[in-house]
Amino acid sequence: MASSERPAALPPAPETAAPRQFELVWADEFDRDGRPDSNRWTYEHGFVRNEELQWYRPENARVEHGHLIIEARRERIRNPAFDSTIDDWRARRRYAAYTSASLTTRGLASWQYGRFEMRARIDVRPGMWPAFWTLGEQGFWPASGEIDVMEYYRGLLLANVAWADSAGGAKWDSARRPIAQLGGAAWAANYHVWRMDWDEREIRLYVDTLLLNTTSLDSAARPTRCASLTISSSTSPSAGGTAEIRPGRGSRGGSRSTMSVCTVPRRLEDLREDELKPATSRTARSDTRAPDLRLPRTRVAQ
Repeated sequence: MASSERPAALPPAPETAAPRQFELVWADEFDRDGRPDSNRWTYEHGFVRNEELQWYRPENARVEHGHLIIEARRERIRNPAFDSTIDDWRARRRYAAYTSASLTTRGLASWQYGRFEMRARIDVRPGMWPAFWTLGEQGFWPASGEIDVMEYYRGLLLANVAWADSAGGAKWDSARRPIAQLGGAAWAANYHVWRMDWDEREIRLYVDTLLLNTTSLDSAARPTRCASLTISSSTSPSAGGTAEIRPGRGSRGGSRSTMSVCTVPRRLEDLREDELKPATSRTARSDTRAPDLRLPRTRVAQ
């Protein structure tokens, strides 16, 4: 979630590897109404980052008619951690003006290398800040790494990779594509597929067939060793306006998506035809702002 001097994305992507070169290892079809599957998802809580306005809580996420709905609401709730004597923005706010939800696989599932995919329709009204992203599970940010597969912010579609520089600060490789160049609100009203292909050499971030960003891992510190997925919906003064949400109700327009992660045994170009694995489905083992975000399915393949 940072700026970059790179003004635009790269040209459309060439043909990518056939799906049968990947093995599906994790998926959520959101085919059971109610709360999201606790074997696949957990939640962030309270005020979390970037001095955003929303209070994250599980109650704002539900599965309904084959979609995961993350519903942000304009409602005033008390901050139970309020303490005016503490020099921390999370404690100094007596109330939250909005509520939302942020779902993550942290502590339940993580992956290194593969294909991560989400089909979505995002809300691009002022104040919206939806994202589909990963964080490394070892060490602290930024050394742990961050990959923003999908992030919308102030009229821009972002594709970001972050890691720590030699001084321990955040180093970003960020590509920005104005939504207006893609077709504006009409483009955003349709479904699109965001994808990350990640191997030992580079990270490639796409929307549909458009390659947005390529980050080489040969000449820089690897952004992350293992990554967990997060889907979040937030609002912030810096996001370009106040989210258009009616009191006590979720925003209109929302986002819907499918996600998937796949892995391959080694670099695709090293595989012979007889070594390619057919796609099979198996569930990952469990080890233990304000759009209406709707996710029909989530898949992870490797």
